[in-house]
Amino acid sequence: MIRVTIKLFAILRERAGVSDFTVDLADGATVADASKAIVAKHPGLAELLPRVAYAVNRDYARVDSLLADGDEVAVLPPVSGG
Repeated sequence: MIRVTIKLFAILRERAGVSDFTVDLADGATVADASKAIVAKHPGLAELLPRVAYAVNRDYARVDSLLADGDEVAVLPPVSGG
């Protein structure tokens, strides 16, 4: 079992009502597994997650990236502007 910290930004933070929280995942978990755990804890984020970017320990990560105990997973919504 591993524990990772999820950090939410912008609209994600507003919808969830928290800026960060921890989740416990199985050994060998990926960013995709963390995403499922986010939805389980905050179902209101489900519609936004298909369009976000993820970073693990401050480096952009793909959904198939493996996670380790103590990792920080940042969830970054798309930005707009000109």
